[in-house]
Amino acid sequence: MCNYSFENLLPVDENGYYGEFGGSYIPEPLKVRLEEVNKAFRHYINDMEFLNEFEDLLHNYAGRPSPLFLAKKLSERYGAQIYLKREDLNHTGAHKINNALGLGLLAKRMGKRKIIAETGAGQHGVAAATVAALLDLECVVYMGAEDVARQQPNVMRMKMLGAKVMPVDAGNATLNNAVDAALSAWVADEEAFYLIGSAVGPHPFPEIVARFQSVISFEVKKQLEKLIGRNNPDYVIASIGGGSNAAGAFYHFINDERVKLVAVEAAGKGVGTGESAASITEGQTGVLHGSRTKVLANADGSVKEAYSISAGLDYPGIGPLQSYLAENGRTQVLVADDKEALDAAFLLAEEEGIIPALESSHALAALKKIKFEADDIVVVNLSGRGDKDMGTYMKYMIED
Repeated sequence: MCNYSFENLLPVDENGYYGEFGGSYIPEPLKVRLEEVNKAFRHYINDMEFLNEFEDLLHNYAGRPSPLFLAKKLSERYGAQIYLKREDLNHTGAHKINNALGLGLLAKRMGKRKIIAETGAGQHGVAAATVAALLDLECVVYMGAEDVARQQPNVMRMKMLGAKVMPVDAGNATLNNAVDAALSAWVADEEAFYLIGSAVGPHPFPEIVARFQSVISFEVKKQLEKLIGRNNPDYVIASIGGGSNAAGAFYHFINDERVKLVAVEAAGKGVGTGESAASITEGQTGVLHGSRTKVLANADGSVKEAYSISAGLDYPGIGPLQSYLAENGRTQVLVADDKEALDAAFLLAEEEGIIPALESSHALAALKKIKFEADDIVVVNLSGRGDKDMGTYMKYMIED
């Protein structure tokens, strides 16, 4: 019997709406494909054989459960009990492997032989390529040309794993444009399966990703119970770009009002500078990649290019779940700019011996923005490791 719980705890209706957000705003050719995915997911999320295979891979391939580590120096610095959920220790180095394994198994059950994926920082691309190699699937990953240049280690990993990496030159050549290209490729290839990387896009993708990533918060509850005798922290903090690591970290606490949920957006060069990725803080309601959500937009309503030093947060929108939670006050939304994220990364490295991904560094940067009580239990989702960002970190060290 599967030991994880994948029950639906999301505030979502049968059409994929989280309040006014979500839904499926897609061209006609995609509707049949999405219904096929939705039907398969509804069946297999309740199929014990599927769930047992998924759990086996989570444990014996991905390395779950990921540790919950008490960061004693950070705890002393910020005046609370700071725990790090070590998703950086997963196989492939981030939380992305959770969702990639679930969707890869779903693709296999559906008889697909090829997966299409998009990636920004490259962590999802690596996870998709890894799962494709494991399950004997062809893999094509679309990646903005700008991200290809700044995430070369992950590009090389994808290629070594047998994936074909397709650079995208459109727009500002980052994650938004990679998603566009991947969706277009999926429309054109009926034999392919879209292994989406975040809790974005048309229904049912945001729900599927959140439920597969829910293993994070499920483990946190179990681990806290063992460590401190209670399963509810006072705070859970996660960065949000598309929203997958936050969806997983928040999932089993969404309906527990005792737990404060803190979502941290990438402010890039600063809120109000025109160069940020803070789509909740600075955006407006619109449609992006088939979903109604909060989007960075120009005066004419067109989607605005986002900017962040973090390739994984450099996205002009957010998943509908995160829009809903913020709109209804369930999450506290904070921002961290590039320098704050870099400073937080170096602090963690120097004080705890852990080099985080730039995405995770935004969540760490929020610690100094919150006034904690000494007995507060705080969980920060350390969504990925920093190997891929060493080029950026080295540049910062030279310039500093």
